[in-house]
Amino acid sequence: QVQLVETGGGLVQPGGSLRLSCTASAPIFSIYTMGWYRQAPGKPRELVADITTSGNTNYLDSVKGRFTISRDNAKDTVYLQMNNLKPEDTAVYYCYGDIRTQWSRDDYWGQGTQVTVSS
Repeated sequence: QVQLVETGGGLVQPGGSLRLSCTASAPIFSIYTMGWYRQAPGKPRELVADITTSGNTNYLDSVKGRFTISRDNAKDTVYLQMNNLKPEDTAVYYCYGDIRTQWSRDDYWGQGTQVTVSS
C-alpha cells in the first residue's frame, strides 16, 4: 500500500516561509505527476501546484512568484517552498501523486499538514 508522508507544516507570521515535503513509500514502479492541494475551512479543495516527471509545473494564480514546487525523483519526494506567506494561505495542505505500483496506477493522497499564517 502506497503512503505519502508529509512534513513541514506549522505556524508562521505573514511574510514568512515554510517548506513542505512529501515522500512516497512502498514499492513503486513510477510516479507521474505530483502536487499539492489545499483546503481552507468552508472552502473547496484547490490545486496549489503540480509538477510532471519531466519538471513541467503549474501554479494557482494567487501563489505564482511566491511558491515553488520541485521534486527529487530518486527520493520519490516532492517539495513546496512557500515564501512571503499571507493569512489567506492558511489551510490544510495535501500532497498527491499519480503512482504506478506493480498492481495498478492510481492517485494517492497524504494525510494533510496544517499551515497557519498569523501574527
